[in-house]
Amino acid sequence: MSRSETTTSNTATAHHELSDAELEQIVAEADTGGRKPVGAAAKLLFAVAICWSLFQLWIASPLPFSLGIFILNDTESRAIHLAFAVFLAFAAYPALKSSPRDYIPVQDWLLALAGAFCAGYLFLFYAEVATRPGLPTTLDLVAAVCGMVLLLEAARRALGLPMVILAAVFLIYIFFGPYMPDIIAHRGASLNKGMNHLWLSTEGVFGVALGVSAGFIFLFVLFGALLETAGAGNYFIKSAIALLGHLRGGPAKAAVVASASTGLISGSSIANVVTTGTFTIPLIKRVGYRPDKAAAVEVASSVNGQLMPPVMGAAAFLMVEFVGIPYTQVLKHALLPALISYIALFYIVHLEAMKSNLQGIPRRNPSPWQRTAISTTMTLSGLVLLAGVIYYGFGWIKDVAGDASFIVVSLLMFAAYIGLIALCARYPELHMEDPKDGMEYLPEVKPTLMAGLHFLLPVAALIWNLVVEQLSPGLSAFWATMFLIFILVTQRPLFAWFRKTGNYREATAHGFHDLFSGLATGARNMIAIGIATAAAGIIVGTVTLTGVGLVMTELVEIISGGNIMVMLVMVAVICLILGMGLPTTANYIVVASLMAPVIVELGAQNGLLVPLIAVHMFVFYFGLMADVTPPVGLASYAAAGIANSDPIRTGLTAFGYSARTAILPFMFIFNTQLLMIGIDSWWQLALTVVSAIVASMTFAAATQGWFFARNRIHETVLLLLITFSLFRPGFWMDMIHPPFEELEGGQLLQLAEQAPPNSGLRIWIEGTNADGRDISKGVLLPLGPTTNAEGEPLNARARLAHSGLMVMAFGEDLQVAAVQFKSQAQRLGIEQGFVIQTVELPVERPAKEWIFIPTLALLALVIALQWRRPRYGGTA
Repeated sequence: MSRSETTTSNTATAHHELSDAELEQIVAEADTGGRKPVGAAAKLLFAVAICWSLFQLWIASPLPFSLGIFILNDTESRAIHLAFAVFLAFAAYPALKSSPRDYIPVQDWLLALAGAFCAGYLFLFYAEVATRPGLPTTLDLVAAVCGMVLLLEAARRALGLPMVILAAVFLIYIFFGPYMPDIIAHRGASLNKGMNHLWLSTEGVFGVALGVSAGFIFLFVLFGALLETAGAGNYFIKSAIALLGHLRGGPAKAAVVASASTGLISGSSIANVVTTGTFTIPLIKRVGYRPDKAAAVEVASSVNGQLMPPVMGAAAFLMVEFVGIPYTQVLKHALLPALISYIALFYIVHLEAMKSNLQGIPRRNPSPWQRTAISTTMTLSGLVLLAGVIYYGFGWIKDVAGDASFIVVSLLMFAAYIGLIALCARYPELHMEDPKDGMEYLPEVKPTLMAGLHFLLPVAALIWNLVVEQLSPGLSAFWATMFLIFILVTQRPLFAWFRKTGNYREATAHGFHDLFSGLATGARNMIAIGIATAAAGIIVGTVTLTGVGLVMTELVEIISGGNIMVMLVMVAVICLILGMGLPTTANYIVVASLMAPVIVELGAQNGLLVPLIAVHMFVFYFGLMADVTPPVGLASYAAAGIANSDPIRTGLTAFGYSARTAILPFMFIFNTQLLMIGIDSWWQLALTVVSAIVASMTFAAATQGWFFARNRIHETVLLLLITFSLFRPGFWMDMIHPPFEELEGGQLLQLAEQAPPNSGLRIWIEGTNADGRDISKGVLLPLGPTTNAEGEPLNARARLAHSGLMVMAFGEDLQVAAVQFKSQAQRLGIEQGFVIQTVELPVERPAKEWIFIPTLALLALVIALQWRRPRYGGTA
């Protein structure tokens, strides 16, 4: 059953409250496959899923190189990864709505085996294919064509028809290029050339996207699945309810925080809705929220779970390859927008409660410190605080212990684990009550928080590996997952020991059952992602084979007339349209391949020099709207089923709540400080964070029509003006004083040597590219550190080489001598022979943050106007 069929079937169930089994089926149809066979088929499916997880752990571990056995290169790993995904797609996802769910038909077994063979062809015949590059044999072509057809069928089952249609359109474009309209026509490709490029090389299906899926994404999804199996999801939800449920509209605020936390576990917004929403939505309705608003709060917060570091949605890992920066840098850039987005949603929920004078759920024994300190801490996100404690509180261990820090921290983690289990064992085990039975009082805070503190340790291990040890994302996730596996197997026997309950054999057996269940769940959660990254590789391969990216640039330039805002709106709309049929991962790959270069190119031609990460974050954010956008937002259908509300109305309400997320990409394109870029001091960081949070809250107040009281029209306009000024103070300062001065391009070497560490230079280049087009544009060239690993200063040429650029004097000009392959300079579109025309340097002028003073004065005026008016409204 495809996503589109799931949506259709759920449309008919509007205003019908879905049962737990129906909710599980929605998640299964979208994420893990709706088929649940029995008997030998179920065992085989379970075993294949476990084998996939074990294979991914093997290739991520140091063991193959240590033991010298079963060492695979990237191409072979991708082939086996896709073979597992295709096999499980045919076995787990039924072909049609009417197909059986309790057994696997013979034809699906045959398709699964054929698909696995074709996907694994590059592994099985790697040596032979490598000796004849570009010269496929008949068997090669048969495997490629059959594999392509079977991949598209697997995509139809796992992702829905829109992905197949999009891929088919690009395939047609490859082979029928000469017959296309003149503006998009190209020479076309033969079957040999097309299939060799798409299936037998690493430019298409087996390209970067599938490589990221095999190398990074799987391990993080497995980490989340094991954490959920261990009981962390239940712990996060109950902790949020216990901490925040007493506030105005408390259950809704708890849903926001719980979804931010469980976003760490689930890479799927639909699964996040069902996991947290089953418990929170009835409680939100109970305190007075309208059913569609109760569901919309859960949808908006669950979808945004993919924004929250340290584990983000699958698309975030693709940025590492597309942008060419470490994953820790992606996390740094993503942190502030994620916090802004969640704080704004938290405030929206508060405003809804204020409008209707809604209360929370009472505590049995309330105390003032619970009302302030803990609630505020959780609201600001415990995971971010955890990361800060690890980095600043224990980062010194790395400096002191050096290479031995890994062993030291492992021993400390083990000791902390035993100590926390002993502490947790003093409190009752957490069980999720049925919220439909009502909740007269909130769970007690201390017993709830103490019962699962050990679940934070694997997260701490992951943060340590990423931030302090600075291991690769794959290796970081591997070690964190191995620690989590140890916890899964041992936590139940240890609880039995400390609680003196006995039954150690049963507890140990239960632990291993949890482990195998988590391994299988992690693999099944990856089926759709693996298929999506492979199918999206068809679009990426088309771009590299036909040069359609240049065509897209010309089309957008013609339609937008070179206007930056029109261009950005066009890209956002394209993301939303694609989001109606594609999952977030596939949506990101498609739009990042087609539209991200357009933003960079047209922006550069019009003076908007945007870092690549800002462009890709822009695309990523709008891709996240896939599960909210009506009329095909599956997360909205799932939430509506829990709330017994209309799915379309729920989707529209959730879309309105998500408006605060939608404005952020436009803001950080023009103000990259929101992505922590160009911040030079602590005071500047503090100003950026505080002003961004206030801006997000004033925008929420403007869109909700309520600040301290109901807004009047002029107050809403003023709040929007305040929002804009706080998010983008440079807009007004640029009117007062130009931000840059132009210097001759020949001064580049001198300026590069003098530039601060990890800064960039704005340079303008001219020349004729490899396609014969005259280019004149600006680029923001990153320069990297000022010293090497030994602490020796780097000269100008070494700093330029950091970005992959080599220059030479050509008369009075400076010319590009060479550009390193896959470097930042190449990604920016710099080519050999281009001439450096000018360099732009920031001028001395008042800091743009001075604009905050009149802006805050205007905010004080709005508060004064509303202060004496009635504070509460009508019904939510």
